[in-house]
Amino acid sequence: MSVFRFQGGKLKLLKRGRLAFGDSRAHEVLAGRVGDFCAGLTEFNEVVDNKTTRLYATGAFQRLPQPEAAALVNSLYVDTGLYFNIVGPELERFYLETGMSACGSNGMMEGLIRREFRNAVVCGSFQQSLGYIEDTIACLRESGTVVLSPRSTKIKPETAGTDFILFDYQDLLKNERDTWRHKYVHMDAFRQADAVVVCNPGGLVGNGTIFELGFMSALSKRVVFTEEPLGVSVLFPCEVGLES
Repeated sequence: MSVFRFQGGKLKLLKRGRLAFGDSRAHEVLAGRVGDFCAGLTEFNEVVDNKTTRLYATGAFQRLPQPEAAALVNSLYVDTGLYFNIVGPELERFYLETGMSACGSNGMMEGLIRREFRNAVVCGSFQQSLGYIEDTIACLRESGTVVLSPRSTKIKPETAGTDFILFDYQDLLKNERDTWRHKYVHMDAFRQADAVVVCNPGGLVGNGTIFELGFMSALSKRVVFTEEPLGVSVLFPCEVGLES
């Protein structure tokens, strides 16, 4: 395990060591040991939460069966409030290649801080927060992230001001049930995304986005809120803020 501080655009190694798990790979044992490690992070930062701290795991964690991995993520969130991000082998290779290309480093974190997401989906209230969403998309694209959905935020004029706006690349609704088709196409892009970024200015999460959160959770997808979520009846593993 390694502990880094990222500040002023620079990555500083604070500590490196080992965690002993023994022969067990049960999620209860792993959660307990990683939880102890997380508790010790107050040595480096007074506040350790899902806004200031990010956890990334590779190696043996990548080989956990999906049910065990999900149980581990859930246990750690309940115990620590942190999201345990198990980086898949393909994404790990991307980080390693990015770090090597950028600065000749073979450290995964050097690549991660340069481009954390290869691609992402952005969610939020397009009726109420379009400008905020556009700024978030611009920030992601500036970092090199490909935004899978929405592909454009230019509204079809005939849908402006309605309850279900459409963008210029989308065809018009056949009937009121056709809103589901557009919603499903947007949510289906979650499957290919490294993360789903939820734009919630002021913390508020709209009903449409709450509906989508269930789909994100079912896919065990990484979810990053731009601000601390409010009005969500059931808290779930997530992160807050794009510039930790």
